[in-house]
Amino acid sequence: GPNGVLTDPDDVEPYNVDWLKIVRGCTKIVLRPTSTPEVSDILRICNQDKLAVCPQGGNTGLVGGSVPVFDEIVVSTNLMNNILFVDDVAGTISCDAGCILERLDAILAEHGLMMPLDLGAKGSCQIGGNISTSAGGLRLLRYGSMQANTLGLQVVLADGSVLDLMNALKKDNTGYHLRQLFIGAEGTLGVVTKAVIQCPVRPQSTCLAFLGMDEFSNVLSTFQLAKKQLSETLSACEMMDAVSMESVVNNLNLKRLLSTAYEFYMIIETQGSREDHDNEKMEGFLEKAITSGIIKDGTFTSDPAKINNLWQIRERILEALTVGHYSYSYDFTLPLDKYYEVVHVLKKRLEGTNVVSVTGFGHIGDGNIHLNIQSKMFDHEIQSLIEPYVFEWISAQGGSISAEHGIGFKKAEYLAKYGKSPEAVNIMAKIKLALDPKGIMNPYKIFV
Repeated sequence: GPNGVLTDPDDVEPYNVDWLKIVRGCTKIVLRPTSTPEVSDILRICNQDKLAVCPQGGNTGLVGGSVPVFDEIVVSTNLMNNILFVDDVAGTISCDAGCILERLDAILAEHGLMMPLDLGAKGSCQIGGNISTSAGGLRLLRYGSMQANTLGLQVVLADGSVLDLMNALKKDNTGYHLRQLFIGAEGTLGVVTKAVIQCPVRPQSTCLAFLGMDEFSNVLSTFQLAKKQLSETLSACEMMDAVSMESVVNNLNLKRLLSTAYEFYMIIETQGSREDHDNEKMEGFLEKAITSGIIKDGTFTSDPAKINNLWQIRERILEALTVGHYSYSYDFTLPLDKYYEVVHVLKKRLEGTNVVSVTGFGHIGDGNIHLNIQSKMFDHEIQSLIEPYVFEWISAQGGSISAEHGIGFKKAEYLAKYGKSPEAVNIMAKIKLALDPKGIMNPYKIFV
């Protein structure tokens, strides 16, 4: 069709560059199928002629996994955006891979349901990409991961064959759970074309607290208290440091919420079924946190507009950090007692360089920290001081070098040394060889 093939350089350019504008491919053609059979035809021909393919969703990834490295053919799922069904009783949605996360959530709202996943990029990321990168997001603490919430998949394999795993059942213990192979595989094993997602009931009430504290130990104490006091209503627990906060205030002109500046800030969200009960729990939590001295100041609201404004502060940190700067962006999981130590370690290591700031923010509720290092422009000296040192340090602490962004292109050379054991990498390679023997699927990603 007229919209299915892009070859004009201006039309192709956005598909060659990642969201952070730090990696660039040079494909000359973008294919935009509208159905699984079209994807099947594309991969069958590409496999037959040994043409490399780069599957691409919303292109919001941060590790170079969604753009070509050389001239791989980009297969975009942008036009695959049909909703197949919503099951109000079972609480599931079935849809094409190209459906945008925010749109899915809006449709589910009409049925009293919600997507279990919430990301800052929800207005442009696609569910197929969320599945392929095993995206985490803001509410993993409450609703779980993509592995937990993906019930069924349809995947086109490298040779064009269609693997139909579109099971909407929440219990199915019949042999190997094959769908899990493709969740987090970053398009290296096949192209996800459809999915069934389990969806929680939409909360009747939401409450959000914004807190300030002087020490990181108090961040951990506040999280621990929140789990005890807010228990079943706790849906998100986020932290950010002073540099992160100042960046959104100064670079994006967002309003400062507390009258005094603090070293650390937290956003704590509850979701429940009765506003008076949920607000009472939040008030009790805040009272105990303040009287115990672990937080210095705080505010909370159940007004939807104010809640949205509060989330903007957290969701737009990375955008703020890149205003006028180059940002070396990393995504780690660490034991909570080591969580913020990585910021101090990198600050010390980068003393005397052209680094402007080192900052940490993230999902304290699941141990995921986003480490960001800013300089005026890209600097090879800084990069060489960060990598591979930071991956070695993370691995030594028992952490993960990729919490939710994936391995992609940027971390592929470090997977075998700092990410997985040799035995695990060997099994991964055997799976790759079995499903994609000609190596056409998203080459140079995950594996070197």
